[in-house]
Amino acid sequence: MVIARSGLTARFPARFTLVLAANPCPCARSAAADAACTCTPLMKRRYMARLSGPLLDRVDVKVQLLPVGRAELLSDRQLTEPSTVVAARVREARLRAARRLQGTRWRFNAEIPGSELRRTFRPAPGALVPLERAMDLGQISARGADRVIRMSWTLADLAGEDKPRLSEVGCALGLWLGAGL
Repeated sequence: MVIARSGLTARFPARFTLVLAANPCPCARSAAADAACTCTPLMKRRYMARLSGPLLDRVDVKVQLLPVGRAELLSDRQLTEPSTVVAARVREARLRAARRLQGTRWRFNAEIPGSELRRTFRPAPGALVPLERAMDLGQISARGADRVIRMSWTLADLAGEDKPRLSEVGCALGLWLGAGL
């Protein structure tokens, strides 16, 4: 991990996964179907504004989880994949990335600098259309765009694709913006 401040850069030997969680509003009931939220839109905006933009810019995946009922939880067991299947897909995706990054100093998509993403590791032609639209609308910063492109490479690796296509970039953008599940 590298921390850069005015005139000083420090490198720390750290690799970690940071998981953050927050309620959707101060009363924590806005997503529940059976409990009425008492928060005004202004209260919700102020509450979420407590999470700074620069912090959220560095979060690759933002997901809003909706309440799940008992019936959904029980039926979900039929739709899940065994861990061994998922692990094999992840192993294959890592091998795909390792082959692509062979001869570079990077081992993972997350390590590729933004300048190299734009110069050497460009997604398929036309794949960046949704990302460009989001940038034009001011929904995403340059740092966020780099994170979306990195995520789209990971999604392409998981899908067995040579380059991120429109579908991988669109999915990565949705995850970065905060898709609801």
